[in-house]
Amino acid sequence: MANQYWLMKTEPTTYSIDDLANEKKKTTTWEGVRNYQARNLLRDEIKKGDRVLFYHSACKEPAVVGLATVSKEGYPDSFAFDSSHKYFDVKSKREKPTWYMVDIKLDKKFREPVTLTELRAQKSLKEMVLLQKGSRLSVQPVKKTEFDKIVKLAEQKVS
Repeated sequence: MANQYWLMKTEPTTYSIDDLANEKKKTTTWEGVRNYQARNLLRDEIKKGDRVLFYHSACKEPAVVGLATVSKEGYPDSFAFDSSHKYFDVKSKREKPTWYMVDIKLDKKFREPVTLTELRAQKSLKEMVLLQKGSRLSVQPVKKTEFDKIVKLAEQKVS
């Protein structure tokens, strides 16, 4: 099966691409997702080898800041079972987990981010889920053509 493409949002004050770059193995869990639609993507759709646009949101300049690859497919979010953790969910049980996570590995941090303003200026990206009114999912599908366009935009910024 061909790789799929995703955009994963994070607030840089919570976990940034620099945090991922500083991880020993450049790998992290993508945990704490508490939206059922995004959970279903993590649990059922996202597969090892899928490509990820790493996106900083809720900041001065929202932007795609780099690329990652899914290194482990969806599995139960262990933080949901830890009563001392901020992602604890009393209703989620080990035998019937509610929440899932994946692992991602950093491929590349862009030298220059591709800003939300720049994305909106691209006619070829007008159908992108991120750019749709009311789109708030922290994990969302991306078409291959959209992924390729954003990578090209990032590469053009450094040439």
